[in-house]
Amino acid sequence: MNAPEPSPPSANLLDGVRKLADAILYEGYLLYPYRASAQKNRQRFQFGVLMPPGYADPSESSALRLECVLEGREDTQLSVLIRFLQLQLRQGTRAAPWDEAVERELRFTLPLPDLLDGERIHAFHCDGGEDFEQTPETVIRIQHVRWDLDGELRARVTRLPGPYGALQLRLDVANTTDTHGTVDRRDDALRRALISAHVVVQVSGGAFVSMVDPPRWAAEYVAQCENVGVWPVLAGPADRRDLLLGSPIILYDHAEVAPESPGALFDSTEIDEILTLRTLALTDAEKSEARATDPRAAAVIDRVEGLSPELMDRLHGAIRYLEAATGTRPEPDPYNIPAHDALDLPDELTVPWWNPEADSSVSPETDQILIGGIAVSRGSAVLMKPGARRADAQDLFLAGRPALVEAVLKDVDGNVHLAVSPQDDPDADLRGQHGRFLYFAPDEVEPICPTEPVRPTEPFEVTS
Repeated sequence: MNAPEPSPPSANLLDGVRKLADAILYEGYLLYPYRASAQKNRQRFQFGVLMPPGYADPSESSALRLECVLEGREDTQLSVLIRFLQLQLRQGTRAAPWDEAVERELRFTLPLPDLLDGERIHAFHCDGGEDFEQTPETVIRIQHVRWDLDGELRARVTRLPGPYGALQLRLDVANTTDTHGTVDRRDDALRRALISAHVVVQVSGGAFVSMVDPPRWAAEYVAQCENVGVWPVLAGPADRRDLLLGSPIILYDHAEVAPESPGALFDSTEIDEILTLRTLALTDAEKSEARATDPRAAAVIDRVEGLSPELMDRLHGAIRYLEAATGTRPEPDPYNIPAHDALDLPDELTVPWWNPEADSSVSPETDQILIGGIAVSRGSAVLMKPGARRADAQDLFLAGRPALVEAVLKDVDGNVHLAVSPQDDPDADLRGQHGRFLYFAPDEVEPICPTEPVRPTEPFEVTS
């Protein structure tokens, strides 16, 4: 059994992937509204948790497995970085005791010839202990308590059959902490857990095969790989295949955090703008409780309150990948997006798929349709009769109610749809100003109080 190298992680191992890996490390760490009293923050740490083997609940594993396909030579070397959070209890404040976390990173260097000879086992240990701090504003002495953690990394490489010279890498990361008996409570087991555990692997003198979209020759090899608790994807810039991220949440190759994001909100599946606005809407008392809950929550509140109008505008959206289909164009600077006219795109990319000025045969405001021999167009009164093919229960409340036709529309498949607004809707005018209507097929409405029909030039008959 070999001990891990004591050297810190190499800088190039995390080039281009550090921000993403940190987002994964703190995914779900503390959720809006960032208060300990919030129900969603009373049971925490849902992703990448490797429990001690003495935990009584078998639904939460004590190990993860990463398997992937790579191309390499005899001088190929692997650098493996295991990252996780170690739970730390903070107590002694005026607030209730709170479980915060300490970041842990462990680096292992694995020469390929050693792994081809057989499985290699590397044990690791993270010390527990306690320390104290005193806040500058008060004389309160804050205590931090951690518990010892033990684990191991098992690694091996297998040559795959066939003419391609491909290799299969298998990494097992396990929590081997001795709890001296069975642990029943999840909160107690978390004190000895590897939380948000994930793996970053760099290959020197080789390249990884995409596990999400493998080349045809490697598809069968990829299908045979078994991954437990992690989802392996290519990491770093899109032109690199030497970095692999084993993530506890599903990602795509070369994923990245949007450059407009000013900082972590602990929920990377959400939209920064929404969470920022919701956080700003918290009361002063709620913000005060959030600050007292966790220093990282306090940092979120302070950062959100300090955002300038310019930074807020950047959260509202950005145009990306606007380029001609026949060539490549560099991604525009998200903070200085050129005007559409300045992009000098071909004509076929600057006109919409349907140009009303160029297609005079389509006119939603004047087109008519025959329903039961009656011409229906903009301004016609109808009864709404939602059909059985609709799946929304809310449509039941529309049945038999009168509505006014706002437009007769055709989709790209030639189907006809009626945009209508309920006549008894007090917000009908407001909805109309924003172009928000209800949509029905012709056989889902019945004309009422028809006037003398005006036949369209090319009518299409629908029987209700």
